[in-house]
Amino acid sequence: MRLPLSFAALFLSVILQQLSSGGVGPLDALSGFALNFTTAEIGFLGSAHFIGFFVGCWWAPRLMGSVGHSRAYAAFTAAGVIGLIAHPLLTTPEAWAIFRMATGLSVAGAYTVIEAWLQAEVTNETRGRAMAAYRMADMGAALVAQMLIGVLEPAHYVSYNLLALLCCTAMLPITLTKRRQPATPAAPRLRPGLAGARSPLAVAGVIVSALSGASFRMVGPIYGAGVGLQPDQIGLFLAAYIAGGAAAQYPVGWLADRFDRRTVLIWLSVASILVSVATATLTGLSPAGVMAMAALFGMVTYPIYSVSAAHAHDFADSSERVELSAALMFWYAVGAIAAPYGAALLMAAFGPASLFVLIGAGHLLLVIFGLIRMRARPAARRTPYVYAPRTSFLIGRLLSRQRDEKD
Repeated sequence: MRLPLSFAALFLSVILQQLSSGGVGPLDALSGFALNFTTAEIGFLGSAHFIGFFVGCWWAPRLMGSVGHSRAYAAFTAAGVIGLIAHPLLTTPEAWAIFRMATGLSVAGAYTVIEAWLQAEVTNETRGRAMAAYRMADMGAALVAQMLIGVLEPAHYVSYNLLALLCCTAMLPITLTKRRQPATPAAPRLRPGLAGARSPLAVAGVIVSALSGASFRMVGPIYGAGVGLQPDQIGLFLAAYIAGGAAAQYPVGWLADRFDRRTVLIWLSVASILVSVATATLTGLSPAGVMAMAALFGMVTYPIYSVSAAHAHDFADSSERVELSAALMFWYAVGAIAAPYGAALLMAAFGPASLFVLIGAGHLLLVIFGLIRMRARPAARRTPYVYAPRTSFLIGRLLSRQRDEKD
């Protein structure tokens, strides 16, 4: 228990931040319905979130260098609070897109500060346990955040105020902690081409991972409403996706450490195609059946980012790990910016099931490209599989030594 307690302030901030930011996406989707936003406009809100997220990932290390960890965290959290409480003031899709940029900026900045602080505090002896506790705190809060939709009334100022209160409360543990602020880490150079040079397949994998995850989490509530789920059931629907992804991490990691990563990636995509086709074509499913399909979808799509990242690191040396992780995050952000809006346009034109048609098509292209890459060069020496959260450009600092220590 000593390790989690020593980082109690950081982990509590992660939990509160995730409860706030994890709830705003589904709430915006349902609120957009209530306010008669078009499906495309609701999808653009999700894309706007990732625009802000990308800016926050890039800017946060530089702001920390100027004002320190605590002040940077307070500034980013304040941006999130402003974005949340402004929602009821201007109820147009254009205004909400700007507000979602603010919440995306807040999420990326807050996670960057927390991960930089963790990196400075952990030692080689505590790194594995610290990362395990960090992932548990983050994913556990993400599960609970989805279920908040059942108690938050769409398009109501109280709902956004409650999320803003959670976001504001996330400031307290870090700003009041007596732990000395660590030295500011140097910002990793952002070299997107590095990921392509090490593994074109890994770049394709993280983009398809963004297509699956960002589309599902940002416009999945539209699909849920379209198949007859109630708001509280939509929360469980999204939570089932995350739970399925969490449950798959260990078995997929076991397979990825024993077989060619490309083979594992291809079979995950084949399974994703099958689940996507089944979800798009099966009609009349009960709510329990819809949630079971969401859990299966999470199991086969959620680990793709980590498998892709592990495959890219197989071709990198220790000195490149931080920059390679940042490059992979860049490509994930590119895919995540485009995916929700594109998915929403298709859903507006062809109905809710087209979300899974788009995702299945993306995975089909990944299968074809994976088979081509398997003929292009032999498998590399495998580094250990590590679950890689998509949180900030600095996450590579926490994961790089885990890869090297286990290697």
